[in-house]
Amino acid sequence: MVIPHSLVAAMSKPEIQPVPIKIHPRLTSGRFNNLRVGMVLLTQLVFFGVPWLQWNGRQAVHFNLAEHHFLIFGISLWPQDFIYLAALLVVSALGLFLWTTLAGRLWCGYSCPQTVYTQIMIWIERLVQGDHLARRKLDAAPMSAGKFFKKGATQLLMGAFSLWTGLTFVGYFTPIRELATLQVGPWDLFWTLFYAGFTWLLAGVLREKVCLHMCPYARFQGAMFDDHTLIISYDERRGEPRGKQQAKSENAVKGCVDCGICVQVCPTGIDIRNGLQYECIGCAACIDACDQVMDKLKSPRGLIRYTSAQALQGKPAPAKSLHRPRIAVYSCLLAGIIVASTTALALKKPFKVDVLRDRASLVEQSDDGMLQNRYNLRLINTTEQPQRYSVTVEGLPSIRMERPEQVFDVKPAHTETVVVRVQANPEHASRGAHPIHFVIRSLNDDVTVKEKSSFIGE
Repeated sequence: MVIPHSLVAAMSKPEIQPVPIKIHPRLTSGRFNNLRVGMVLLTQLVFFGVPWLQWNGRQAVHFNLAEHHFLIFGISLWPQDFIYLAALLVVSALGLFLWTTLAGRLWCGYSCPQTVYTQIMIWIERLVQGDHLARRKLDAAPMSAGKFFKKGATQLLMGAFSLWTGLTFVGYFTPIRELATLQVGPWDLFWTLFYAGFTWLLAGVLREKVCLHMCPYARFQGAMFDDHTLIISYDERRGEPRGKQQAKSENAVKGCVDCGICVQVCPTGIDIRNGLQYECIGCAACIDACDQVMDKLKSPRGLIRYTSAQALQGKPAPAKSLHRPRIAVYSCLLAGIIVASTTALALKKPFKVDVLRDRASLVEQSDDGMLQNRYNLRLINTTEQPQRYSVTVEGLPSIRMERPEQVFDVKPAHTETVVVRVQANPEHASRGAHPIHFVIRSLNDDVTVKEKSSFIGE
């Protein structure tokens, strides 16, 4: 087959990529903008405020990685409890899937940290440099003292806010009151700068590019949509043909006047009139902008609105639109995991025990001729009150503690490692390992825990 020369030239000609332009979204107002601002304030109030809360004289939420101990409002979690972390991750994923099926990317538009911090960085830019037109003009202007000052002040404020977020983030792992007094270790400093640097980079520099090119959720969200999912859509039947003649129309319901404000306010720079696009984060800024234009034209709102593909096509919504198979599956799985995890957490023992054999000396002989093994018992008090535990042993006919019953005191939410000696008659402890059980009883709560171990005979 002979390929035309013109086609070969077209195929070999390098494609010219457009120069990317920084997006400066126009400020809008309206009910959805108020909701976004409220979510920014709420999420940051939680993030910055929770580390400062106190619970029984300690930091309410503290992830102590050095001691492998998490404190969450009086609930003590240890490495053995990481099943609850797995359950939390599964619940978060299923909740996101369920919410996306019901109402699209509301998480992205209102609560995602990338969206929230990008919005805060835009507020800082607007505070220093002015509105979207002033910022575009400043970007296009040659470097001058005024431009250098405004750009520098903007970056300085962004950097200060990023450092604040980094310090707060580290405050969940290192007591934040120590950090506030500048008692910062080398690792604390490293992670503060690391988190602050990525906050500045992702929210202050890359911004919408994270949503467009880095976030995997933007790519697979469409697989969770169906004809009944609420998404932001442009009503073509009402809006087309668009143009300024719509404003002069005598119709009670006017269409799109092609003002372009919906594009100007979009944080990712898309035109919602082109249909559903993966770049849309569901923030509804275009809805607020279009509603304001419709109000000025004295026309009903809703040219751009939250709606479903079913409703957009003029088809009546079924009476039981929530009773869809995927909704039922997500809801049942979500409810099952939440109930199971909550029940397990409520029934969790108030203390834990780890038994570790002393490897330095497997078997010894006491003064009275008994065989003796040494063990290290880690008593983990997961409650907020001091506890007293008694330790006994069973499993062999003549087995006993070095002392008949040993009692140990453990501080609230603390781990105490104690050394105990177990003795047995050589007649009942032949050569090899014999299964035994340590019986640990809380004298405060009358709760008993049995831990399996082995006694080495000779």
